[in-house]
Amino acid sequence: MKKLKYTAIALAAILTATSCDFLDSDPQGIMTKDEVKTQTEGLVIAAYSALGNDHYDVPFSLWPYGNVRSDDAYKGGGDVNDIQHFHYYETAQNIDPTFGEADRLWFNCYQAISRTNTALAALKQLSLEDMPLRDVRMGEMYFLRGHFYFMLKEVFGHIPFVDETTPDNEYEKTPNTLSNDEQWTWIAGDFKKAYDLLPTSQTQVGRADKYAAAAYLAKAYLYKAYRQDEKNNVTNIDTSDLDKVLTYTAFAMTSGYGLEHDFGFNFLPGGYQNGKESMFAVQYSIEDGTQYGRLNWGDVLSTPQKLGCCDFHKPSQNLVNAFKTNNGIPLFETFDNQNYNMSTDKSDPRLFHTVALPGLPYKYNSELIYESDWNRNTNVYGVYASLKENVDPSCDCFKNVNPFRGNSKNRIIMRFADVLLMRAEALIELNRSNEALTYINQIRERAKRSTTLTGYAPNMNVAIYVPGTNCTWNQEFAREALRWERRLEFAMEGSRFFDLVRWGIADEVINDYYSTEVSRRSTLYAGARFTKNKNEYIPVPQNQIGYVKGIYKQNYGW
Repeated sequence: MKKLKYTAIALAAILTATSCDFLDSDPQGIMTKDEVKTQTEGLVIAAYSALGNDHYDVPFSLWPYGNVRSDDAYKGGGDVNDIQHFHYYETAQNIDPTFGEADRLWFNCYQAISRTNTALAALKQLSLEDMPLRDVRMGEMYFLRGHFYFMLKEVFGHIPFVDETTPDNEYEKTPNTLSNDEQWTWIAGDFKKAYDLLPTSQTQVGRADKYAAAAYLAKAYLYKAYRQDEKNNVTNIDTSDLDKVLTYTAFAMTSGYGLEHDFGFNFLPGGYQNGKESMFAVQYSIEDGTQYGRLNWGDVLSTPQKLGCCDFHKPSQNLVNAFKTNNGIPLFETFDNQNYNMSTDKSDPRLFHTVALPGLPYKYNSELIYESDWNRNTNVYGVYASLKENVDPSCDCFKNVNPFRGNSKNRIIMRFADVLLMRAEALIELNRSNEALTYINQIRERAKRSTTLTGYAPNMNVAIYVPGTNCTWNQEFAREALRWERRLEFAMEGSRFFDLVRWGIADEVINDYYSTEVSRRSTLYAGARFTKNKNEYIPVPQNQIGYVKGIYKQNYGW
């Protein structure tokens, strides 16, 4: 770990700050309780600010790792050499532990974790009398730490865990050799602490609450349920963990959170932000006195080239085809046989909120028509663009930070829709598929009414599942329906690849994708091949192994 212990020095400096006025009644070197409280609140805010401390090639949205490595997205940009390491992830070839982007992702996440640990250490020095909100703030820090450990775990596989009690001289002696199950237990432990300490509501927007902690705790247990051996094989699904998913999703569903009336409302700025479906989100800002504001730097590359730069993170043809429907039901077996034709094919309305299609308004602006010439390299990456993270350029949240174009729209980390689908997944794997039907159909009912903003879109058609009428609802079908629903609902949000790994089907799905997509994108996928028991995780960065003098163990297969 790259000397992150030194952020503790900042805490020491704060707690030994001297008075500037020799007439002060307090001895020099001692702060009043109010000053300590204020400084500690500052440490908490610093930990929250880490949520936005990413970069265009170190995005916390994880689009290169959760989308581009899957069947959902192409890397995009100028060509395969533009941020070439992301292209290597795209094809599962030539990946190396020396990649700087992965090293910086590791470092930035641990820097954020260090901030939470520093804040926790300070909070533990205070009593509830000193700081009535102490326990709440501790819950927030456990929540944030769990979030960053979750990110690291799903990308790197085997990671070291340090907390606020880890001595400085132990940071570089902490190995990354916990088993998969032990790691998820550690992460779930952070969210359980957060759940126990947090209130059900917060007075300030953007702070984690008990319901968000319950949702994330359920997510940790869902990942933990799929037991993996040291070669990344899924060996069994633990029912006791699935029961915990049901427990915590049930609690999350008692909140005031719920599905937005229209799917597209989740991905709009201004008054749509922090809506009823947003359980936890990164809060960005603009015109806040800084040069550019707190923009979403992690996603600036996905702006279409016509609007400035840089046309990365492009929806794949396979993803677009997956939205096709027949009588409102997905084409599970044949969806990719022919490319989507907007004039003739029926499709799920969520397509038009997820993918910019030539000839249609961009971000619902009827005066701004997206066309093929908005793209940087159609021969390599096609003609689609990602919509969810982008905004209408007429929005005052859109900022020219030449050569890039950024925006200050929130990025949602936990949506209520995920609570419903996690619950459905647990029920299906517990052989209670009939109970799962209602939750999947709630998502599909919402998809059906998600036409408020897209009256221009042709041939929208989605239906709920009606057993005995349009499907045979057994465990096998329910599992396929659930997995399809997750793909469409969270497309381009950074989770697809991690779902495939959790289910133990990444090699099958990705290699099937390569075999068909190579005929469409030969420049991209010639020679692409996913290696089972290796490519489920990227390698631990070599720089980090060097910093700890070889204590970290490299992932299996690397």
